Amino acid sequence: MKTEYKNISKKMKDKLGLERSPVAVKLVLHEEDMPGDVERISEPARHCEMVMRASEGEMFYALAEDQECKGGAGAIGAAETPETVKTGEFYYGLGRFSSLPAAKRTLDQIPKINLKFYAVVYAPLEKVEFDPNVILVVCNPAQALKIIQALVYTKGGRVKGDFAGIQSICADAVAGPYTRGEANITLACSGSRQYSNIRDDELVIGLTAENIDCTVEALEEMA
Repeated sequence: MKTEYKNISKKMKDKLGLERSPVAVKLVLHEEDMPGDVERISEPARHCEMVMRASEGEMFYALAEDQECKGGAGAIGAAETPETVKTGEFYYGLGRFSSLPAAKRTLDQIPKINLKFYAVVYAPLEKVEFDPNVILVVCNPAQALKIIQALVYTKGGRVKGDFAGIQSICADAVAGPYTRGEANITLACSGSRQYSNIRDDELVIGLTAENIDCTVEALEEMA
């Protein structure tokens, strides 16, 4: 039975006091796998911008040519990664690293989905009638704390925050959970904070859609 994402979104908003909707991201491998009733984005934008627009209620899909930030698109398998991003030259040139080797070491460790997808679908979680791959929550630290507590509520353990201050909403929040099958916390990056409307007091958590039911149940059961 398909998960009722409308109810899940409502519970998450109510329990966490979220101002924004959780964002469903679906990575579509083949054109014939596209969900119905989703329109293409009207103009190119960055992945981080698309996520934030979805958190405010918009639903759309983007093709490779609609992804304005090719580095971010490359991390999630939506477009080919530019060679200068792979080598570290791009971020070294921006002054993010003291040397090219430092930039390259970092890029080599950033999560990346080694597939080429036909499209990426972005939507507020309450609007989807398809199964997303990753669910992103844009929230403040206090709300993030509750999510972390919910993630360890049933089986215990630790929740990792794996980030480097670059490619955050793409690599950290989407590619990481997709490839590793576990949640990740990221603080956003200079690009996403410049081009999208994420606030200074907000961060992003990427959740795998496979266990979202358990996470929401834990939120409801926690004292």
